[in-house]
Amino acid sequence: MMGIDQLYLLIFISAVAWGGWRTAHLRLSGAWMAVVVGVIIGYAYGVYGLIVLGVFFLSSSLWSRLFQFSKIGIDDRLAKTASRDWQQVLANGGPAALFALFFTVTGEDVWTYAFVAAIAGANADTWASEIGPLSRKLPLSLRTFKRVPKGTSGAVSVIGTCAALLGAAFISITAALMLDGMTFRLFLWITLAGFLGNLMDTFLGATVQLAYRCKVCGMQTEATRHCERQTIRTKGYGMNNEVVNALSSMFAGVIMLCVYW
Repeated sequence: MMGIDQLYLLIFISAVAWGGWRTAHLRLSGAWMAVVVGVIIGYAYGVYGLIVLGVFFLSSSLWSRLFQFSKIGIDDRLAKTASRDWQQVLANGGPAALFALFFTVTGEDVWTYAFVAAIAGANADTWASEIGPLSRKLPLSLRTFKRVPKGTSGAVSVIGTCAALLGAAFISITAALMLDGMTFRLFLWITLAGFLGNLMDTFLGATVQLAYRCKVCGMQTEATRHCERQTIRTKGYGMNNEVVNALSSMFAGVIMLCVYW
């Protein structure tokens, strides 16, 4: 039977998801998935775990709004908009929720470390994507080692890389303030794991993530349709951006499992 504390958490999670939907940060499907992810994490860690998750979503949304001007022309290359649907929420929050579920079942702290690292990885990737376009130089593709248009998956810039490191550290600091048992050594490992998760995202984006070319305007894009026409696949092996994000976040968590198990 649901206790009063769990009821309050459910109300809180639902209210936050509803607010995300009302402000267009989440689509309706994304709001429902946010409730599912939030309930799993809230049951495992209470409101403090939700704060760690919330800091990721809020900071990502903040950077997206503040630097919206720097992404003019980039959105055309993306398959989806900044308003997250259930797949995007699951890709970014699902691995963390899975680790939280394992913590609930086992009670072992190593799953908490993996939980935080998964969020750190997702945050690192998002900060890199939102802040990286501020760079005056075009990013460098890890596949061809040539300059490519901003917004191209699998490309890096100095600003984006620094933003990724800061994004991972930001989640580590938040977790240190919110969760018990966090040490400086853990802070360093989680920051490193989150940063490596972002590098994995970049590597997968450059090698196996699907990319397409518009038949009409010739633009390279992640979308299967552009200019109201079907696009042509130019690279990739069945992985879209959501799959890459989920695998990279999972990778960050697995690093902590390997280090502390």
